[in-house]
Amino acid sequence: MMSKKIILITGASRGIGHATARYLAGQKHQVLATARSEQLLEELKATNTRRIDYVACDLLDAASLQKIIDYIRDQNVEISALIHNAGGLINKPFRDLTDQDWNAMWNMNVLTAVRLLRALLPFFAKNAHIVTIGSMGGFQGSSKYPGLSAYSTSKGALSIWSESMATELKDEGISVNCLCLGAVQTEMFSSAFPGMKAPVKPDEMAQFVGDFALKGHSFMNGKVLPVTLGDP
Repeated sequence: MMSKKIILITGASRGIGHATARYLAGQKHQVLATARSEQLLEELKATNTRRIDYVACDLLDAASLQKIIDYIRDQNVEISALIHNAGGLINKPFRDLTDQDWNAMWNMNVLTAVRLLRALLPFFAKNAHIVTIGSMGGFQGSSKYPGLSAYSTSKGALSIWSESMATELKDEGISVNCLCLGAVQTEMFSSAFPGMKAPVKPDEMAQFVGDFALKGHSFMNGKVLPVTLGDP
């Protein structure tokens, strides 16, 4: 029996991940959403029960990550696109950052992507596209902001990792690109820039991210692309 194809979106319980899942489901694509909160994922699924399914898991936990693998095997699906949107942010002056803070940023923003991709490699469809969601904070030459050194450093590492994965996976027919997003009005943005209003709403960015996941790899691979209207 031929495998069904899905688009896997991490960090889909809120913000850009949540909006992208809804957008792609509205375009009649099958979406598998992941995040830690089962309640928020259930609310997401309720917006399009035919096209959205979910697995609640913590990508930092190997046993929890196995839930995604089990779903893919049980449902006999292949991944046509992975939008790795999961991540976190610590806003704290450099002098106050602890080793625990730095480790948390590395684990949340880099190792989650590494571990997830390593586990999912056998399940990608031919001509699959991996889109890692980076940040303008981690884009070389962009403005940097006080309090975000650990976050920006981890996002910069994610960009380089994406370039490396594009080279490693090219012969397997898997493309990898990184979108370094600028200001979008999400909870994470509000945490980084209290009181500031972003020029882009999550639903607007979701359409760009979703369309790029579907079509961007037809024109580019191994690219780190700034996606911003200003600074940040």
